[in-house]
Amino acid sequence: SPSLPVDPSSMRCAFKQVARPATHLPYNLKRTAVRDSRAQMTAAAAATAEAPTEVKQRYDKVCEKLKELSALSGISSLLEWDMMVMMPPGAGESRGHQKSVLAGLVYDKRTDAELGKLLGELRSNSEGLDKVAQAVIRGASRDYKKNTAIPKDLAQRIAKLETEGYEAWVAARKESNFSKFAPFLQQWVDVNKEKAKHIDPSRPAYDVLLDDYERGMTAERLDEIFSQVREGLVPLLTAVKAKIDIVDGSWIIGSYDTATQAEMCKQVALDIGFSLDNGRLDVSVHPFTGGTHPTDVRMTTRFKPDDVLEGLTGAIHETGHALYEQGRNLEYDGLPVNSAAGMGIHESQSLLWERMVGLGLPFSRYLKHKLAHFFPEKFGGAVSAEQIYEASNTVKEPSLIRVESDELTYPLHIVLRYELERGLLDGSVKVEDLPRLWNEKMEKYLGAVPPTDAQGVLQDVHWSAGLFGYFPTYSLGAMYAAQIYKTAKEQIPDLEEQISRGDFKALKSWLNEKIHKVGSLYNSGDELMQVVTGSKLDPQIFLNYLKEKYTALYKL
Repeated sequence: SPSLPVDPSSMRCAFKQVARPATHLPYNLKRTAVRDSRAQMTAAAAATAEAPTEVKQRYDKVCEKLKELSALSGISSLLEWDMMVMMPPGAGESRGHQKSVLAGLVYDKRTDAELGKLLGELRSNSEGLDKVAQAVIRGASRDYKKNTAIPKDLAQRIAKLETEGYEAWVAARKESNFSKFAPFLQQWVDVNKEKAKHIDPSRPAYDVLLDDYERGMTAERLDEIFSQVREGLVPLLTAVKAKIDIVDGSWIIGSYDTATQAEMCKQVALDIGFSLDNGRLDVSVHPFTGGTHPTDVRMTTRFKPDDVLEGLTGAIHETGHALYEQGRNLEYDGLPVNSAAGMGIHESQSLLWERMVGLGLPFSRYLKHKLAHFFPEKFGGAVSAEQIYEASNTVKEPSLIRVESDELTYPLHIVLRYELERGLLDGSVKVEDLPRLWNEKMEKYLGAVPPTDAQGVLQDVHWSAGLFGYFPTYSLGAMYAAQIYKTAKEQIPDLEEQISRGDFKALKSWLNEKIHKVGSLYNSGDELMQVVTGSKLDPQIFLNYLKEKYTALYKL
């Protein structure tokens, strides 16, 4: 997955894809490893049971190479986690060298000519291989094509621009001067067009780039989804803003010991289902979820001394990511089919727990007792679950900053960014016009105009790293979450009553079976939604959820 510069003011969450598998497991996991290795052999045998000998041998060789590559990627992920959480400040230079050497090894294996030859032969003849093996070949072939399509000189230019672009963005945002960043953004537009052309010249550049984050998605499909969301949300937001004073969450701002917050959030994460046998919790400057393997998932959080809800919702968000990673199917360990089904689906798991569960009234009934236990002075008296629920769901006015926005305004921030970055790639938007277009869309969609570039077009780090196509996954995740949760409520009797009691086992198990273990067996989020919920992604389900919730909260 993409690695973003750490800037807590510009990002909500940087999920770090957990690689598969680590080369060694601790002693206390050896029995599990033996059992899992047997399961892997059984799964591999089933995948090739009907295959001719030559096809089976090719497939087995591909799997061997992919698992070795996955192990190296796991080591790289561990180095990155350590750099962000535990590494002493004087180790930066040596860690940079370690990562560089390892990156070279990973690159060589990703572009291995023998791997490409074997995959080509299997694409021509995969007789007897089951759907899981077919998914492995499909995923590995897609990755191989991308890894080998970029010429060395372009890769070097991209690497150089990652540093230059980030430094220019930091300086420009500090001075609130977009013109200082504009030349570097133009370079990113140019190199991304060039990159997309090398990968697949037959498709629009934005579609090629989007595929890095949301497999199977296209700009045409996003237009269909986001236009429906925009048309549904703008009038709802206008109605809410007319009654904005009805809900007041300011009472919850106070003084909260961060160590106590950390202990409470740990208890909530464990209640939800995070396993300390296969993971750990730490504090970092910017919250993220990473690690090396489903048996080694590393989650970090951060806390503000005056806002207990921000640390809590962040911890629940990261727990959702971590549960996906811990729940992945070890029968196909180290293979592409075991990876997450795109960033949108991964985000759906964090947002399902953060918003559909964590921002719901049933969860507030559970949370009331936690808050009263850890902060009795504030919550030990007459504070009700309904008051906590209202404070958790206040709509921000004005909503200028994406990472500080609420559940209702957040999607419009994403629609704005999608429309602009797609325009940059298809030529309908010029870099120098971005500040003006940004402010025009902010006023049109959110009814607010940023007073400075720093609070407007320069607020996010993503474009400084050339990450076009990343933004849509945030709101796709929210829409997937609403649709998945609706189906879960239909299939799990008394689900919200269980949540109010702090019993999350049924929902976690349901998600393990329906989402986590399935991995990337299906070729797109729409395809997975069809299987799990009975229809492809339907934005109206998301809009209905928001309309019902905020109509009741703001007495519309």
